[in-house]
Amino acid sequence: MSTEADPWARLARLTPARIGLGRAGSGLPTREVLRFGLAHAQARDAVHTPLDAEAVSAGLAALGFETLRVASAAPDRATYLRRPDLGRALTEEGAAALAARSDGPVDLALVVADGLSARAVHEGAAGLLAAFQPHIARAGWRLAPIVVATQARVALGDGIGAALQARAVVVIIGERPGLSSPDSLGLYLTFAPRVGRSDAERNCLSNVRPAGLSHALAAFKLDWLLTQAFALGLSGVTLKDDSGPALAAAPGPTLLGDGSEPA
Repeated sequence: MSTEADPWARLARLTPARIGLGRAGSGLPTREVLRFGLAHAQARDAVHTPLDAEAVSAGLAALGFETLRVASAAPDRATYLRRPDLGRALTEEGAAALAARSDGPVDLALVVADGLSARAVHEGAAGLLAAFQPHIARAGWRLAPIVVATQARVALGDGIGAALQARAVVVIIGERPGLSSPDSLGLYLTFAPRVGRSDAERNCLSNVRPAGLSHALAAFKLDWLLTQAFALGLSGVTLKDDSGPALAAAPGPTLLGDGSEPA
């Protein structure tokens, strides 16, 4: 069967998923074995590469954001991977540093966290926040210093948001890498953050990366969710992403200003 007549070849061009790989005897073609090995290595590197917090902070400072750095209670990467609970807790020093920088109630705390992919943060955090910056300005939200957190899980944002007296916290975190997405960011919104919040009390925007949800579209949706969270006084499973009508009414260049297409 020719390539053009093979329906799997046409489908494979539309997705990074591993479909229609072909065969060599009873196994996979060598090129597919090598591609799988490369993807697996990239995923492992994403998990184990340390976050360059200094470079991330410098990139955010270049956008005009004030930053501060904290670490979770996980003392190193190996412990972080074995003990997720420690990645959800601040150290005493971190909690004290946040309390010292708190300047009264704010609308929003933003946390940039390594999570399970420092690569995603290195490549995407500054671009996402550059896209979100105009939304913050238009809404007039009072912003706490952006916290750059290492060895962090999503729930670390609860303690950070509470310490900074924020009405809501958004954790921008490297997601668990798949075999085609080692560079994916997740955005987790929690209204009225406090230690002990459950995942059911959060909203998530996932797959923020060049081949997924664009920075401009993610910023639009995050703005919409935050506006609704502030109006309704809640987040999580009771807050649905019904931003479709607003998205349809938005001008295209506003959403595609980073040159990418919506997912």
